[in-house]
Formats: sequence, C-alpha cells, structure tokens
Amino acid sequence: MDKKRIAITGSRGTIGIILKDGLPEDFEIIEASLPEVDVRDFGQLKKVARGAFAIIHLAWNSKAENHKNEQIDPDSSLMFLNVYKAAIETGAKRVIMASSIHADTFIGRKGPPASQARALRAGPGLLSPDRTPVPDSPYGANKVFAESMGRYFASKGLEVVCVRFGGVNQRNSPAGAEHPAEERAAWLSHNDLISLIRAILQAESIPNFVLMYAVSDNPGRIHDTSNPFGWMPKDRA
Repeated sequence: MDKKRIAITGSRGTIGIILKDGLPEDFEIIEASLPEVDVRDFGQLKKVARGAFAIIHLAWNSKAENHKNEQIDPDSSLMFLNVYKAAIETGAKRVIMASSIHADTFIGRKGPPASQARALRAGPGLLSPDRTPVPDSPYGANKVFAESMGRYFASKGLEVVCVRFGGVNQRNSPAGAEHPAEERAAWLSHNDLISLIRAILQAESIPNFVLMYAVSDNPGRIHDTSNPFGWMPKDRA
C-alpha cells in the first residue's frame, strides 16, 4: 500500500523535526519550509500541497510573535490562511493546525487533586477547549483566530483539527523548577506528540471540526485531553 503524502510547514522547527523523525514509517513526508518553500507565497504552497492527503501547519514567525511579547505578525496570519485555502484548492482532505495552550490563560489555574488527575481526561477541574477562551497574549489571540478560520473552512468540507500544543522542547523534558508549576504540568513529550499526530492522520474521518489540547499525563495536569481519536498520553513528567 502506498503511503499517504503529508505536507509539513515549518518542518525544520522543533515539532517539525520530531514529526519528521517519528512519522516516515507510516507516511511520506513532504517538507514545506524556508528557504525552499515560503508559506506566505500561495503559489509555492499550492505546488507542495498538490497530491497531499493532509497538511500539518507548524510554520510561525516566533521571533516576531510569541507568548512573551505583545506583537502580532501579519505574516503568521497569512500563512495559516494560505494553508487552509491551499488545502481546499488542491483537494487535501485534512489540515492539522498548530494552536497553543496560550490560546486560553492557564497560569494561575489549578487542576484536580493529584489523586484524581491520572484517572481524568476530561471533567471538573480541567480546562476544556469548549469554553470561550481568554488568550494570555496577542500571540494566543492569533492562535484563536487560526482556530476560528479552521471552523470556517471546515464548513466548506475540509477536515480540520486544531491542536493546542503544550510545551514541546528539543531536550524532551518538562520546564525546570524556576518555571510556574502550571507550565511544567503542560509539558508534551515527543512520544505523546508523535502518537497523537499519527492517530489524527490515521482516523478514517474527522467529525466536522476538532479542537483539542495536547499535553502529557503530568502531575497537576490542568488541560482536558479528551478527543475523538482514542489518543491517550502515556508519558508523565
């Protein structure tokens, strides 16, 4: 059986590198990254997306726009709009859009008691993706915009999954003790990241539009990780 072609924008960033290492066993990976491909250029993006089953959009100008500054970079917004449009025009079935836990404020929020946390994927005390978000930064607000545009393009027939990724890093370990406990509780391991994206890509169909959190099964976990793909995080900080 031929492998499904998956285009990944931002494939040279942290998440992109992890997925390139973890997914080729099951999928043919097509890179859509600078300098060869500029996602701001719709024509270039369409050429790469042609024939792809799905587009995983990770590209973001994080130097100009991140959760620690007060900036919005129009290029980041242009890129996610181009991805949705390119998927529609080239016939790609599915888009996985990288959103962020910063789409809804979580610092200062406490999860359920430790005795309950491991048994819960959803429920009282966990931050649900279904609630109206209060972004923690302009960056977080722009991620909410990316999610909203995903809802719009899902109404046009595109299968869209917006994933509010937790803290993924190259060293594959949670934030240190100098960081807030809530930030450490939002760590996402490499293995859990790969297993989630594989589950989304292998799903037969997507129920209209999906918005979900992706964090590992950490002590003090705050985020509701329920999802329609049967994914359950295995690692624990």
